[in-house]
Amino acid sequence: MFYFAIDILGTIAFAISGVLVAMEKKLDIFGVIIIAFVTAIGGGTLRDMLIGNTPVVWMRELTYVIVILCAVLLALLFSKQLRRLRKTLFLFDTIGIGLFTMVGVEKGLNAELLPVMCIALGTITACFGGVIRDILCNEIPVIFRKEVYATACILGALFYFVLRKLPFTEEYAYSAAILIIIAIRILVVKFKIALPNIYRNEKIN
Repeated sequence: MFYFAIDILGTIAFAISGVLVAMEKKLDIFGVIIIAFVTAIGGGTLRDMLIGNTPVVWMRELTYVIVILCAVLLALLFSKQLRRLRKTLFLFDTIGIGLFTMVGVEKGLNAELLPVMCIALGTITACFGGVIRDILCNEIPVIFRKEVYATACILGALFYFVLRKLPFTEEYAYSAAILIIIAIRILVVKFKIALPNIYRNEKIN
């Protein structure tokens, strides 16, 4: 029940972030729903396909579809309030990657994968819904830019495996890793920490 609740919370966070991006692009209601869906289930769909968990989870559990539609409805109803909050998209996106990273790690553990593969699976789960969202909205995905995004997922997942070796409960280690990912993402944006830009010293003709 604990892991399912985390999955649902991540789905809500990413669905709302998808709605916010779609509204910025002034898409119609159909476009808003599609962007919300691909943001919320894109990473999880790729994850399930990679580990052979098919049909993918949202096709087997109607709960996910209902949750996404409800999140879209709420985001549209309170769109004015959400737009007033300058950091709303960043907040929901950050919460989403924290929650979904650990959902992906847990799926990897259930599939008896090596820790490094679980970390990769968690990163894919967290990032690729946003990648699909940005591509559909004609944006360069955040993960491919200099912002620390996937790195936060990797570090948080690594922290989780360290905590598993210590005398902490499973739920504590899981929750702590989520908070670490969220904290890293917030701190690197606040202090403008970025990965090196390999084109910094190159002249553009």
